[in-house]
Amino acid sequence: MRVQGASMTSSPLEQTRSVFTRAFLVIGLFSICTSLLMLAGPIYMLQIYDRVINTGNIDTLTALTIIIFAALAVFTLLEGVRTLVAQRVGVWLDRKLFGPTLAGGVSQALSESGASAQGLRDVTAVRSYLASPAIFPLFDAPMAPLFLLILFVMHPLLGIVASVGAVFLFVLALVNELSTRKALQQASGASAKTFNAADAAVRNADVVAAMGMMPALARRIDDGAEQWRALQLRAGGRSGMLGAVAKGMRLFLQSAILGTGAWLVLGAEITPGMMIAASIMMSRALAPVEQSISAWQGLINAQAAWRRLKEVLAHRPALGQGTRLPEPKGELVADNVVYQPRTADTPVLKGVSFRVPAGTAVGLIGPTGSGKTTLARVIVGTRLPQRGGVRLDGADMAVWDPLDRARHVGYLPQDVELFDGTVKENIARLAEADDDDVVAAAQLAGVHDLILHLPQAYETPIGERGSYLSGGQRQRIALARAVFGRPRLLVLDEPNASLDAEGEDALVQAITSLKEAGHTIVMVSHKPALLAAVDRIMVMQDGRVTDFDERDKVMAKFGANAKRAAIRQVHPVEPGQ
Repeated sequence: MRVQGASMTSSPLEQTRSVFTRAFLVIGLFSICTSLLMLAGPIYMLQIYDRVINTGNIDTLTALTIIIFAALAVFTLLEGVRTLVAQRVGVWLDRKLFGPTLAGGVSQALSESGASAQGLRDVTAVRSYLASPAIFPLFDAPMAPLFLLILFVMHPLLGIVASVGAVFLFVLALVNELSTRKALQQASGASAKTFNAADAAVRNADVVAAMGMMPALARRIDDGAEQWRALQLRAGGRSGMLGAVAKGMRLFLQSAILGTGAWLVLGAEITPGMMIAASIMMSRALAPVEQSISAWQGLINAQAAWRRLKEVLAHRPALGQGTRLPEPKGELVADNVVYQPRTADTPVLKGVSFRVPAGTAVGLIGPTGSGKTTLARVIVGTRLPQRGGVRLDGADMAVWDPLDRARHVGYLPQDVELFDGTVKENIARLAEADDDDVVAAAQLAGVHDLILHLPQAYETPIGERGSYLSGGQRQRIALARAVFGRPRLLVLDEPNASLDAEGEDALVQAITSLKEAGHTIVMVSHKPALLAAVDRIMVMQDGRVTDFDERDKVMAKFGANAKRAAIRQVHPVEPGQ
């Protein structure tokens, strides 16, 4: 086992900074080069009008044409490399963040209701933005002052006209930012909620179809989608109008710079070539600003996705840190455990304390809502209490490295979920495993013969969420997964929910076998046949342990209480007696 130390690995987002810095420096360098090479066009036009046409020199035209072709070839190469670098950065980001984001999403789902795989969609959104041409105007815009400066060198009036246009477009970009950011952020959040709701509908397709919930569910989801559409329409409308104004302004400025240039040519203050070059130069200076306005929505969505990624990755569990401790024997101790979900007003567990010696099987009983399932989750370490703690061989579950802890803990939840893959892969917890270990787990769970009757035995694909299997088959394979590796601690939450008589017999045999081998077992169940296999029974009521004693003593108390309740029903006590 590994105990987590104080030193924590940095966030994957922080680890990406150095790569981003280097990549953006490369993209920025290429952007400077491509911007400088864009000067080749205006210079070529200037020389054509002012030298070639006036002199009629074919050699000069040929030389200039060769130079412009070479410059444009280099420009094409650098532009392609710049695009390739951006795409590779996006793919690298996806590879770097996919695993941590998935782990963070799973960890977030343990502590928050409504958590989903939205983080993976956010990774895709950021990657798509980085790999798209929409990112390049951010790198091209800093070169705009250079083009404006050249226009001032040509003639101050040309520089003034272009600068006024640049300021106007910059103001439009600022207005676009202020008027659409909030709506776009809200639309992004509403979109995520809508897709999460749709995912939930698909996951519960049987319930939706069987009970005719589709119309009502569709209306509910569509109400959320309508909010998203309205926000998207509002932000998109504003951005579209401002984009249209920016485009019209650029066309007006194009005419204005030509008119100004023509006036200066008539006054013999500049040459015709300079007039044409100035028009091209101004277009190049203003293009990044106009493109930024058009691509603003993508930038806002990427920023919103990045912020959500930060939140998801904050839940990422630290793996493989600390000192490895001896393999536990199985002693389980809870000390004044208090747990309150984030969405609850009162604690679900209220000062739960107990001690279970290694090799003891405990039955956990109590009415619905008494906290049994929550306690089971706290015991296996998927829920962290706000106060107190659960210790396995003296080490708090919170300080265990999750991967080390998982080797010694088996868990069968109330709602069994299997994964798309083969029977063998699911029993082995999706990890590489020896066939002997997988078969041993199946035999211990009493499901070996059942598996052999499947079409491909252990290599049988079970479909997404085990959809190719019956409920009882899924339950028994999940039990084999729980006992895989013979964990020192086994927690079973209503393990007989979908089992037939044969499955219950196999479960009792597995509990007996593990208990005799010194394994600790905690089982939530009210089935007498299963409780007969445990050593002690813990009774929960309203989040508290109200009784914890040997099985026969607790059952005797329940029998006496049931008998007294029956007597009261037959012979009610009169008032005053």
